Amino acid sequence: VPLCPEHPRGELAHVVGDADVDAIVAEASLADLVDGLGRRIVRLGPSVTAVGRARRRVMTDSDPVLMLYTSGTTGRPKGVVHTQASLRAQITCLVQAWQWQPTDRILHVLPLHHTHGLVNKLLCPLWVGARCDFGGRFDPVEVFERLAAEPFTLFMAVPTIYAKLIAAWDDADGPSRARWSAGCARLRLMVSGSAALPVPSLERWRTICGHTLLERYGMTETGIVLTNPVHGERRAGYVGTPTPGMEVRVAGENAAAAQNDGAEGELEVRGGNVFAGYWRRPDETAASFTDDGWFRTGDQVTREGGSYRINGRLSTDIIKSGGYKISALEIESVFAGHPDLAECTVVGVADDVWGERVALAVVPRSAATVTLEGLRTWAQGELAPYKLPTRLAVVSELPRNAMGKVVKTQARTLFDQAS
Repeated sequence: VPLCPEHPRGELAHVVGDADVDAIVAEASLADLVDGLGRRIVRLGPSVTAVGRARRRVMTDSDPVLMLYTSGTTGRPKGVVHTQASLRAQITCLVQAWQWQPTDRILHVLPLHHTHGLVNKLLCPLWVGARCDFGGRFDPVEVFERLAAEPFTLFMAVPTIYAKLIAAWDDADGPSRARWSAGCARLRLMVSGSAALPVPSLERWRTICGHTLLERYGMTETGIVLTNPVHGERRAGYVGTPTPGMEVRVAGENAAAAQNDGAEGELEVRGGNVFAGYWRRPDETAASFTDDGWFRTGDQVTREGGSYRINGRLSTDIIKSGGYKISALEIESVFAGHPDLAECTVVGVADDVWGERVALAVVPRSAATVTLEGLRTWAQGELAPYKLPTRLAVVSELPRNAMGKVVKTQARTLFDQAS
């Protein structure tokens, strides 16, 4: 059960208690974070000694090997149990889909308690014997300098990191820009995931270094399910087609209808990647699967042109206002292109008349002044009237978890006192 050193003590206590762990293994410098949580602590250091002799046995495919905790963006984090078979399937499908080779080298700047950082960026290169270099705490200038100076072949990050890299590039001098762009251009693959990538960010990154970021879709419960191709067209706003060994369908449609353009509904998946169940939550595990064995992702999708577009979480990203079902991700993608906004997020807030109102929280760029009416006027050529925000919160930062995802349950509280 990997823990995140960036998590507050209360969240660490929740995971340690919920998982009922026996011992916590930590570097000596991090041991104080978990001291007092009521568990035996094994401090790693130059003089560490064996704690005991484990009883060895032959592992089977159904044996649990890893438990990751969900991001907690919609509720209290819960343990997701993966087996030897499901973890192996997650790794091997990406080795095939993304064409990992022993000659690859990746710069790692993500935490290791999440599928993106642990499976995609660490276990995949280890599986093929490639090289993984850890970059420590993320710093955009340092990342650019390393990509420019060292022979990396891959880079993967969340949209927030790419946004910070773009901002650093914009603030840099001409020689630095040229060096950084050339370094990125040498890489064979650059990937974005764990949250929706705004189309303006994808287009801006392409102008900076020539890479069209490969978007993909996955969950803690399933690993990577959909991916754009390594070679071939990557469409902005789309997350591609099923990874090797995975099946997908749109809820309510039969297998044939789910392959038709225009199919829209909840994404359901089936295949070797899928987890064994939620830790000690049999009722939730049973409810997350259909009677015929498909996992209900809770994500609303549309299939167009052979590829899938994620419209958002049914619980947080689909706003029901005045009889319309509105994608928060669509609205976020539009406002991400506003020249005065550094960041934004969209949520639905309760309203007695409309059911929910479209609420926009923004972080302005330095010295910029934004108003609700000004933002609505700017976006009216891109969004239908019922999709335009009617609530605005101007903040210095958005609430995010350790992976950089906006925690929308916390974002809603920004509007308690907003206009």
